[in-house]
Amino acid sequence: MSSLELRGITVRYGRFTAVENVDLLVPEGTVTGLVGGSGSGKSTLGKAVVGLAPMQSGRVLVAGRSDAGRRRGRSPVQLVFQNPYASLDPRMTIGATVAEALPREAVSRETPARKAPERERRAACDAEVARYLELVGIDPARAVLTPDALSGGQRQRVALARALAARPAVLIADEITSALDVSVQGAVLNLLRRLQRELGFAMLFISHNLAVVRYLSDQVAVMDGGHLVECGPTERVLERPEHPATRNLISCVPTFALAEEAS
Repeated sequence: MSSLELRGITVRYGRFTAVENVDLLVPEGTVTGLVGGSGSGKSTLGKAVVGLAPMQSGRVLVAGRSDAGRRRGRSPVQLVFQNPYASLDPRMTIGATVAEALPREAVSRETPARKAPERERRAACDAEVARYLELVGIDPARAVLTPDALSGGQRQRVALARALAARPAVLIADEITSALDVSVQGAVLNLLRRLQRELGFAMLFISHNLAVVRYLSDQVAVMDGGHLVECGPTERVLERPEHPATRNLISCVPTFALAEEAS
């Protein structure tokens, strides 16, 4: 297990500052929910962590180290995107998609991959792909299919399997259920919660849905205008918010607003 620590993260696009001087700690084995209104910078922050947004300044530390797990080109942080169809290559089978993320040492556990016969390497790779597909509830027999043959919920499970196949210390989930039907969202969230507890990775869960954040998160961080304005244990932040931006978010959700008034 590893923690994720962000120190002074700033992201600028020309003259526009999307994220400014954000410090945040996601303790090992826990889930931090990152919330905020549209344009608050929460998704930009997640992308900056994995190098998909231009970080002007700041440091990203995993287990206290900026280079943790980067040996052999392996990243310790994996991002699962909001739209699973857009994030999966439509020309690749889902088996090939998951296989692409596997660390080299996972392909052959007993014999170094460079010395193993091609047939042995392929069999080991197929076994690992099947294991990760089963882990997210996808029948390994579907490994030969392309994303267009799957439902939205199944595609998001494949995207999750691909991220987990890289054996990340930290997972960033960016609005991963917002593009799914309501009937599917619960199943994906339950799966994510179970996998996080079983595998023990730290997770930054980005969402605008406070009910989902409350269900998944150990702590909640609130962004507003590119700044981190509040952070603390989930129950404290959602029941006794200290910052006006947090109170405004909660007021937009009837169940939370009523609970706050009753307290």
